[in-house]
Amino acid sequence: MITPTLTALTLLAQTTDGPSLPGAPAPAASAAATDATGAAAPGASGGSGFMIMMVVLLGAMILFSFINARREKKKRSDLLGNIKKHDKVLTIGGIVGTVVELKDDSLILKVDETSNTRITFTKSSISQVIPQDAAA
Repeated sequence: MITPTLTALTLLAQTTDGPSLPGAPAPAASAAATDATGAAAPGASGGSGFMIMMVVLLGAMILFSFINARREKKKRSDLLGNIKKHDKVLTIGGIVGTVVELKDDSLILKVDETSNTRITFTKSSISQVIPQDAAA
C-alpha cells in the first residue's frame, strides 16, 4: 500500500525543473516554454511583466512629484506676490508682524506697537499671511 505522502513526493519529484541528481538525465523542457525550434518562447521568464510594471510605477511617482512641486511653487509665488501693506504675516522664524513698507525683494514689519519696533525681512522669509479675521 502506498501512503499519500509518498505519492505526493513522487508527483512533486516528477514535476520539478530544479537541479537533478548527479548522473540523472536532464529534465525535458516543457512545451509551454519552448517553441518548435527549441528556443525559449517570449514571456516565459515571467519577470519582464513585473519589471515593466515597476518602471511604469516609478515613472508615475516621478511625474506626480514634479506636478506637486510645480503646484507648491505657484502657490508660494502667489502668496508672496499678494502681500500688501497692513497685512499681518508670520515669518519662518516665528515672528508675527504687520507689513509697514514693501520693496522689491524685502519688506519692513512692525513687530511691537508700544516701542514701534520695525524689522526688515526678505520676502522669501515670509511663511504665511494671517487672515484679518484671525488676527483680531
